Amino acid sequence: MNIIVSQEIEKVCPSFVGAAVEAQVVNTEYCAELWDEIHGLEQRLRKELTTESLKELSPIAATRRVYKACGKDPSRYRPASEQLIRRMLQGKELYQIDTLVDLVNLASIGYGYSIGGFDADKFVGDTLTLGVGREGEPYEGIGRGMLNIAGLPVYRDAQGGVGTPTSDNERTKITLSTTHLVVLINGYDGNEQRVVDNACFIQRLLRQYAHSNGGSVKVYR
Repeated sequence: MNIIVSQEIEKVCPSFVGAAVEAQVVNTEYCAELWDEIHGLEQRLRKELTTESLKELSPIAATRRVYKACGKDPSRYRPASEQLIRRMLQGKELYQIDTLVDLVNLASIGYGYSIGGFDADKFVGDTLTLGVGREGEPYEGIGRGMLNIAGLPVYRDAQGGVGTPTSDNERTKITLSTTHLVVLINGYDGNEQRVVDNACFIQRLLRQYAHSNGGSVKVYR
């Protein structure tokens, strides 16, 4: 899998660094041990954060700045990591989807990065390019219907958009039949060590909960 960061993104975020975790996996409907880990993190974050202070977390604050620089309102189109943590802080349960989606969500709330999880066998071509959404560009967000991605950072394959920090695309989403997983970590704060740590955390989760050897990690910028 080749990943290209376009000049559009380099212009608004020259310090961007990303990491891709690629692995062979086995998905399941539910994993009780994984949810024990999620609930433990929920308890810790509710003690440490508020819905206002979470905006100041470096990964979230940096993503919000890039949204503004690209012309998108980050309070209307919140980054996924902010959406998930806000939900927890409001005393609501995270949505339980399946083991792969749930562990990607855990990795996102644990480090604050908006993380995309994809069924890599659904990509068209072998290259993803990170650019900026255009007016009128068709994009169906998972569970959100058609989404206006103009001004949002977006990964595109040869067919079109597959992921934004707000919502991934229905076309390449993870399902119970997914066996080839790609997870993309978006480090708009430029903290390469934290991005790599997040990738290693994902590898541990995959080994523990998805019958995987953890796969490989590729850093890109």
